[in-house]
Amino acid sequence: MFAIIAAVIFGLALILDWANVSASDAFTPQTLLTAGLLCLALHLAGIGSARRWGRRR
Repeated sequence: MFAIIAAVIFGLALILDWANVSASDAFTPQTLLTAGLLCLALHLAGIGSARRWGRRR
């Protein structure tokens, strides 16, 4: 889930960087890249996965 969000954020950052447009000071390409890296790190850490730790078969 977080990997998909990271891909969308990276795509938005790339488009904003190519167009040299920023919506405001909060949504610069560097800020979006940082948010994308955060989502990617959370995905790699296993946060947001469908696995439940207390469940056993």
